[in-house]
This record gives sequence, structure tokens and C-alpha cells, in this order.
Amino acid sequence: MRIINTALLSYGMSGKVFHAPFLTVHPGFQLIGAWERSTLKIVTDYPQVKSYPTLESLLVDSDVELVIINTPIGTHYEYAREALLANKHVIVEKAFTSTAAEAAELKQLAEKRNLMLSVFQNRRWDSDFLTVQKIIRGGWLGDIIEATICFDRYNPGLSQKRHKEIPQPGSGNVYDLGPHLMDQALVLFGMPEAVFADLMINREGSQIEDYFEILLYYSNHRVRLKSGYFVREPAPAYQIHGRKGSFLKSRADVQEASLIRGMKPDDPVYGIEPESEQGILHAEREGEFVRERIPTLRGNYLHYFQGIYDSVINRTPVPVSADDGINVMQIIEAAYASHSQRKVVTLR
Repeated sequence: MRIINTALLSYGMSGKVFHAPFLTVHPGFQLIGAWERSTLKIVTDYPQVKSYPTLESLLVDSDVELVIINTPIGTHYEYAREALLANKHVIVEKAFTSTAAEAAELKQLAEKRNLMLSVFQNRRWDSDFLTVQKIIRGGWLGDIIEATICFDRYNPGLSQKRHKEIPQPGSGNVYDLGPHLMDQALVLFGMPEAVFADLMINREGSQIEDYFEILLYYSNHRVRLKSGYFVREPAPAYQIHGRKGSFLKSRADVQEASLIRGMKPDDPVYGIEPESEQGILHAEREGEFVRERIPTLRGNYLHYFQGIYDSVINRTPVPVSADDGINVMQIIEAAYASHSQRKVVTLR
């Protein structure tokens, strides 16, 4: 098996939790190091890897084949562009860039240089979303009429990460949690025809929007995306209603919490939700009405990394493409335009 030597552009929470465990478990990847500005943390966890003092030192290392851009959103375009120009394959965390134009430029550059470029939308492999996807695609609900996808939490304090609280390109909840919900909506339903958005600042002392409700218009149904920081008792994160019935499911994927505790992605119980979080299906089946709990599928972000490996080695389609990232950026820009103009913004 050919090995893909991979480097991270930071080793904070995302590097430690969402990338390094998968790069070290998957036999096709070798974690080779990370760019660290001050505190050298990665060598404590992985003594055999390198700690790069600068981005330039990482990019000139001929051993590095794949670079993961896991730095603040405002840096994504610049760092991804430099990595592509250094002939590295690139994964960029969400949000892909600060603008759709930047995202399109990166796509063109990657294609010109025949390099793999992907957006890290790991929550496509959340247990709850995989289960929702199965229910919809199985036709159990019939034609979908409306769907709501929420990412709510109770967190009234400001983030300790200062870059997340300063008004600048890529800041705000629409850029933070919004891409997760938008990407999931796109996977389920494709690109909407139009967007309407309402954004607010609710936390004391906040300078950036921390609440959003975004309505996606499709020809025969509507999709509502919502996120707020003052939700102590959340409604079901997925509320899907069709002509034959409904499916309600909590946001209960355990992967992030498990990874923070140090569980490895190859652990036999990794990604398995508790039975108490099973979704409720209330629908018509063969002329009979049923209301039952649906077992939750197992989640595992390792499938994303397997897709990246296959794309680099076997030239298969990337698991999350640059076009997917561009579509999310177009919805983000439409949401801000809709909010500022207080009107529906047409996409196509």
C-alpha cells in the first residue's frame, strides 16, 4: 500500500481531535508533522513527527504530499493557494474560504495543476445524519414537503479563540456551524433555487452574529437551517416531513466526545450512539400506519479519509469536492445578502 505523507497547518483541537487520530489509524496515511507557531505540542503526542517553524519550511519539504488547512477561515484561501502552488494535495476545513470567488479560484488552480482538493465536511459521516439520509433515500416518508436541520447549543459566553469573535472575513456562526447544515442540506436535496435568512446577535458583548435561521427554497419543498446559542432544551435536530410521514432525530453523534476522551477510530464501539437517541419514524407503510424507533447507523469520519486516499491514489472522485464547497459559499453569501436586504435572494 502506497503511503500518503500528510502535514497539518496547526495542532490545536481540530488537528488533535479531527485529523491526527484518523491519519494514524488509516494504514494509507503517515502523519509527518504540523506547523506550530509557538508551543510545540504535536511531538508530545507523536514523538516521531516534525514540528515545522514556518509554513515555508513545511511546503518545501518534498516528503509532504498532502496538506490539511485547519487554520482560521480567513487564512484558508491564502494557505490553500500556497500549498497548491507547492504541488501539494489539499484538504481545507469548513468554511472552504471567505468568498465563493476565492473558492472557485482554488478549484481552477487545483485542476490546472492536476491536484486533489477537498473540503473537510466530516459531519456527512455523523451517525444521526447517515440515518436521516437512509430514511429519506429509502422513500419511507414519500415526497419531502419540509425539513428542518438544527445545530443548537446553550453557550452564552464568548469563545476563548479570539479570532472567532472579531468581525472579519470568515467570522460568525453562519461561517462556523452554517457550513455543516448547508452541506447536509445539499447532500439531501441539491442546490436550492433561492435563500432567505434572518441573523441576530444574542450573546452579551458579541460582535458577530450567533443566531441564524436560513430558509432554502426548492420547487416542491422548503428546508430550514437553524442555529442558536441559547437553547438549553433542544428540539430534534432533524425534523423531516413528507407526504407519507415524519422522521424526528436528535443530534447525538458521539464521535467528537469520544475523540476528545482519547478513543481511537478503530475502537469496536467507536461511533455507536446510545439506543436512547434512536429517531422516531411515524409513517404509512403498505397501508398501515407505524410509529417506531429506528436503529441509528454507526458514524465514522474514517470513511472521509478513505475517500481521500482513493482519490489521491486511484483518482476516484473526492468525497467532498471543491464544487461542494463553492455551493456552500454561494449559500453563505446569499444568506448575508438576504439578511441585509430583507428579501429572498435567487440563486438559479
